[in-house]
Amino acid sequence: DNSSEFIPKCRACRRQAREHSGEGDHHEGLSSDEELTPTEVDEFQKSKDNVLEDSRKIFEDVHADFCDIRKILLKFQEWKEKFPDSYCDAYISFCLPKLLNPLIRVQLISWNPLEQNFTELEEMPWFRAIEEFSDAENVSESK
Repeated sequence: DNSSEFIPKCRACRRQAREHSGEGDHHEGLSSDEELTPTEVDEFQKSKDNVLEDSRKIFEDVHADFCDIRKILLKFQEWKEKFPDSYCDAYISFCLPKLLNPLIRVQLISWNPLEQNFTELEEMPWFRAIEEFSDAENVSESK
């Protein structure tokens, strides 16, 4: 099988070509196919900025009570406390993930765990709101 010999030879040829051309910014272990040109980096950044700008506009015409996860969960908590039978009959615990999914996805658009100073999921406001709601549900169920 010559294919296993072909890959190291190609890498050696590309390494020699980089050394002769003076390219010193190659990171060993990465394929040269994975390296982006400055033009590609600029295009990616412009595209990313456009997506982030568009994401800020998604909920601009939505009433604040319906685009804030904490406020939404408070409404459900009130419902559960006032009308526990209908809350249970509506299977709300199964509906909440689908209901909150778009709100969480918008907040995660700019999240990048590969950046050095990224925010842990557990520290994000939406995560804490869901955690508090879950804790409140567990306390009320234990009563």
